[in-house]
Amino acid sequence: MNIDSQLITEVTHFINQESDMLDYKEYADWLKLWSETGLYIVPVDHSNTDYKNSLNIAYDDAEMRVMRTDRLLSGEAVSTQYAEKTVRTLSRIRVVGEEDGLINVRCAYCLYEHKKGKIRSFPANVEFKLRRMDDSFLIEQKVINILLSDQHLKTVSYIF
Repeated sequence: MNIDSQLITEVTHFINQESDMLDYKEYADWLKLWSETGLYIVPVDHSNTDYKNSLNIAYDDAEMRVMRTDRLLSGEAVSTQYAEKTVRTLSRIRVVGEEDGLINVRCAYCLYEHKKGKIRSFPANVEFKLRRMDDSFLIEQKVINILLSDQHLKTVSYIF
């Protein structure tokens, strides 16, 4: 197997940067990481890949991502009134292929939320489709398969 260590390094840096932006609520910069046609998807059923015609926790195009970040920053949504800190951890970052100019990446991910004095965790498998742009990437698709996505998720005041 031929491993491109430079590509893995670049992809890892990009994905870590994205998580850091979300933890620090740098939503304007986070939005710039996306292509205009990019999709942010949090499916309920991990085996279903027809996201457009399925039930999802989130299925956001560019307009919906902006609306979501605006709502999180406004403080008007009930879910954001008690929002505190999040910490995202990433591991097992693997480039699994390249197709149609997109780099397919998978990683393990866990979001930890501190809210009202309690910590909750949301482990997930994440799949990215990245398009190389100059010396970085744009996100064409991010699919977050939360392990317990088929169970009741309480009010969520962040982006996975």
